[in-house]
This record gives sequence, structure tokens and C-alpha cells, in this order.
Amino acid sequence: MQLLPTVDGVERLDLVDPEGQVVASILNQPGKQGSLCVYQYLDQTFGIIDAKAAAHGLAVFGEHTEDAKLRPGAHPNIDFLTAILDGGNPLSVRLTTA
Repeated sequence: MQLLPTVDGVERLDLVDPEGQVVASILNQPGKQGSLCVYQYLDQTFGIIDAKAAAHGLAVFGEHTEDAKLRPGAHPNIDFLTAILDGGNPLSVRLTTA
């Protein structure tokens, strides 16, 4: 994850469902910055978090993905990607800058 673009200047990232509802927000704070980096990268690379982006995101999360499978709910930002890969609706990303 160290090779991902920086999130300097990003206040938060909202995950938005196809109806335009915010389903989750990732704040730029310690413990959440890895997820923020991954989701920003997926948005920049794919434009939407669909099954293809979700599969790539799970690979980027690396060993955290396996832990998320073993402990559902422990890594909610990984759980979103797993749900999309399992046929859930794609999500779009909305960034709020500081």
C-alpha cells in the first residue's frame, strides 16, 4: 500500500450506492488511511468500484483480506469489496478535500 497515491488534502471519502445514498464514509485519520488510499486509488484507476475494481482492491489489501474473511465485520472497508465481488451493487466514490 506504500506505493499508492497520497491522501494528503483528502478529508474523507464517501462510498455512494447507485441510488445516490452514502453507504459509508472513510475519514482521513489514523487507522483508516490505508483504506482511504486503496479506495482513492481504485476510483482513480477504475472510475467506479465494480466487480473488477473490487477484485483488484482485495489483492491490494493483501493479508488484510484473509483476516477479513476469517473475521467478518473486523474490516468493514474490505467487506464492502467482498460484497461487490459476490454480486452486490457497484459503488462510486465521492472525495471531500480539506
